[in-house]
Amino acid sequence: MGNPKHTEVSVARQSPQRPDADEPELDDVDDTAESDTATVSAEAARALWDELRIDPVEIALPAGTGYTLRAYRPARELTPTDVAERDQDDPFLARRQVVEEDEDDETVVILDEEVAQEFAESDEEDGKARRGKADDEDAEASAEAEDEAGDEEVPVFLSHRGKLLLFKTPESLVSFIRSGAPNDLSQLDSWSELSERVEPADIAPLEEDIYELDLVVENLRGGHDTWDPTLLIEAGEVARDLAYALRLPAVLDMLSAGSSLDDLDEALRATVDGGVGGFFGRRRLKKIGAQTASLGWRTIVGKISAVVDWRD
Repeated sequence: MGNPKHTEVSVARQSPQRPDADEPELDDVDDTAESDTATVSAEAARALWDELRIDPVEIALPAGTGYTLRAYRPARELTPTDVAERDQDDPFLARRQVVEEDEDDETVVILDEEVAQEFAESDEEDGKARRGKADDEDAEASAEAEDEAGDEEVPVFLSHRGKLLLFKTPESLVSFIRSGAPNDLSQLDSWSELSERVEPADIAPLEEDIYELDLVVENLRGGHDTWDPTLLIEAGEVARDLAYALRLPAVLDMLSAGSSLDDLDEALRATVDGGVGGFFGRRRLKKIGAQTASLGWRTIVGKISAVVDWRD
């Protein structure tokens, strides 16, 4: 038998093999493999969302950051979210609805019925043809407007009964999708397939689908020189989508064409586009009050936050 100590020393004295200069280090190989795997995974996730025409969205609000889903479909294919229960919980909305109902119930009383009958008979013959023509034109215009409105693609979110569902983690979002719980996206023809195929790793929103509403008010308070056009423009886009999908008319009004916040949005877009338009856009921005803009956006963020249902 050989001497075990001699064998041990011989092994210890063997010169280590140096890797070939052209061969990659083991760590580099592992990093490359991981990078390739991540790329393939991201591409597969993106293919899933593109195929089903639904997107993961990340929204940051003062109360925290959460994940949800959004899709765009023709208006005629969607049933709007039911806000009856939500509005009943809001005393201000409930009171406004009572006032509107009272106004609708008002009737006009004609004291002198004989005079009214006389005028009606004298105008009847002359007005028949005119009314008939007007009714036909109105009906045609109304039908065209309904067709156009029905074809327009509108946003719908992962919501239920007027509440936006936000999830703190991808895992909790996927668990909800698979649960079969009622929500407004379940009316989409691709929903059942999503519930079968989605994985937590797929919840990776694109950069343009990440919105930081929690930073908007503070950014506006900093003054014109510190305003972040990308932040504010994207905030306006998601706020309009949420206001439409969750039926928040007050928010839609605040962001509607001609409003001060819409003027802010247009001026910011002009500065991003550059050129002569960018010059005039910067001039328009200087005329917009920072305090007014920040107060307006604080109201918008507050109204959106009030209709969020946080899910852990």
